[in-house]
Amino acid sequence: MWQAISQQLSETLQFDFNIDERIAIDGGDINQCYMLSDGEERYFIKINERRHRVVFEAEARNLAALRASSTLFVPEFVATGATGERAFIILNYIPTRALALDSDSIKLGEQLARLHLWGEQKEYGFDEDNYIGTTLQPNSWHKRWSSFFSEQRVGWQLQLLKEKGVVFADIDDLIQLIEKQLAGHQPTPSLLHGNLCQGNTSSSPFGPLCFNPSSYWGDRECDIAMTQLFKPFSDSFYASYQSVAPLDSGFIARQPVYNLYHLLNHCLLFGGEYINQTNDHIRHLLAR
Repeated sequence: MWQAISQQLSETLQFDFNIDERIAIDGGDINQCYMLSDGEERYFIKINERRHRVVFEAEARNLAALRASSTLFVPEFVATGATGERAFIILNYIPTRALALDSDSIKLGEQLARLHLWGEQKEYGFDEDNYIGTTLQPNSWHKRWSSFFSEQRVGWQLQLLKEKGVVFADIDDLIQLIEKQLAGHQPTPSLLHGNLCQGNTSSSPFGPLCFNPSSYWGDRECDIAMTQLFKPFSDSFYASYQSVAPLDSGFIARQPVYNLYHLLNHCLLFGGEYINQTNDHIRHLLAR
């Protein structure tokens, strides 16, 4: 496998790249990750089953969309490919550490706010479907935010879970509930990172780094809501964001609605404790 990867990378780079060093890197719960070096150049590679090549290709396009905004700092895409039963994506290697510096948190808040204010789009969605983790994320264009989120985010996840035998409540009832709770909220579409949690950010020698995007045009509050779902970012991050793009007062009420999407996806990907957590979350929404 590694010889084939070296050959494909050499073809992309247009110079011989022979892997002299390969160091495993913590890459979360889904992919195998490594730093590759020929003694001079270094690259980052994620590897998964061959069927995941479409996931990596979508990730490359999402990174390109974010890079085009000149706001968030994201890795530079190098190549995708497949060999045998494995698929991979290669990015430029950037040394990282946990997002701990207050200055990086402040800068990330500013960068995210500028991303959300960047560009002009009149509808919600994306030019193609992509993935949240390894779950297909449909992105057909919608004019109404409430219908986009209730159907293509919550409704889609509920249907996938039902096919796995996990049912929290009547799907149509939950879709109607979410659409009702978002009724009248028609935010300006923002380009989102889409999967913004602590695990997908870090500090680097060049400042805060974001990766693993699941981008689409939607309500910017979705990104902020996710940063608070599992392990909230620092107070300085939120203060910095607010200084550039203050949030509407209705965000607090919508936050649990937006985080339902990511809880449902964690049920799909990991099951276990997320099933009970999501069930409690839905009961809370139904009781509001």
